[in-house]
Amino acid sequence: MAKYPIHLEVITPERQVLRAEADAVVIPAHDGELGILHNRAPLMCELGIGRLRYDESGIEQHVYIDGGFAQVNADTVTVLTPQAYMAKDVTDELITGAEQAAEAETNGVLRSAAKRRVSALRSVLRG
Repeated sequence: MAKYPIHLEVITPERQVLRAEADAVVIPAHDGELGILHNRAPLMCELGIGRLRYDESGIEQHVYIDGGFAQVNADTVTVLTPQAYMAKDVTDELITGAEQAAEAETNGVLRSAAKRRVSALRSVLRG
């Protein structure tokens, strides 16, 4: 563990998905990835669909994030998202269901978002 850990929380409306101490965090901001280290200036940003990565005792961990918002303040990263899955919880069945939802979507914008969900879930599963 780093000398100055970052406190990371991922929260959905239903539950707290993750509470961890991390050496570094990379969040999927709406316009690209954003890396967070100790003493990062405070910020709030919109999240995109993607993979949150964090380094815990030298081991990179992955979490699927379905958009939302992130706040960084005083070495604490709080992620509020409508849906999140730890890598261990991403299954082939979950990905298949997301693929079927993407194929069934007729609205082009929503279909594109659904396909990004499938891609992000696969990336979390692969690590």
